[in-house]
Amino acid sequence: MHYIYIISDGTGQTAEQALRAALAQFVDREVTVERRAGVRAVEQARRVLEEAVTKKALVVHTIVSTDLRRAILDMSRLYDIETVDLMGPLLARLATRFASSPSETPGLFRELNRHYFQRIESMEFALRHDDGQRTEELKAAEIVLLGVSRTFKTPLSVYLAFRGWLVGNVPIVMDLPVPELLFKLPEHRVFGLTTTAHRLAALRHVRHQYLGGSAGDYADLDFVRRELAYARDTFERRPDWPVIDVSDKPIEEIAAEILAHLRKASIEKE
Repeated sequence: MHYIYIISDGTGQTAEQALRAALAQFVDREVTVERRAGVRAVEQARRVLEEAVTKKALVVHTIVSTDLRRAILDMSRLYDIETVDLMGPLLARLATRFASSPSETPGLFRELNRHYFQRIESMEFALRHDDGQRTEELKAAEIVLLGVSRTFKTPLSVYLAFRGWLVGNVPIVMDLPVPELLFKLPEHRVFGLTTTAHRLAALRHVRHQYLGGSAGDYADLDFVRRELAYARDTFERRPDWPVIDVSDKPIEEIAAEILAHLRKASIEKE
């Protein structure tokens, strides 16, 4: 069963008709369409997205308000959910045709392209700030991942960047200080990554063999235990940093935990 949610600031009837016309091309798929009409506030949209997440639904929206469309786009990152804007592209075409912008939507074209360019920017940012590069620029990051080697910092950075987040990652190396800038970043910005010593040693052993056994104590269990303890001591310097255990978890699940923390922080901030 597939679920599609329609968010509309009106009745949502027109959006549903358009959607069902498209679904007629997929007769072999079982789809439930949930219509949520009269959505004109951010909190209303958030409740719909929260419901849609539980059903792994696609969200289609026909929202005229630029501010509310922007809020839905931002929340789609927090909830890691795919959304389709039916109204925005139509407004853009009409604005081109009439050589003017809709009265409520100044800067419409820039706004419509925001998601696309945001993804390009976030991917470039992740590559530029991978593995401790350019740490002096991490004040601009929305998420900073901190952990010892082989705690999935890089693949997690790429995964989150593809969803539009500005992510940097910094390695923790035994007896080397972590950049002091990290301790000055605001709350809900830095996330510690950890795992069990046996699991980490096993992962590192694979890497050790790939390097022809030239990695020294890198995969040694006692060394791994000491390095994880050093990482814990680092995390304890900022008790507000969430620490995520990545043991035996797919990237998607780790990212979901990080986004859950960010959602909670966002709601508390409001």
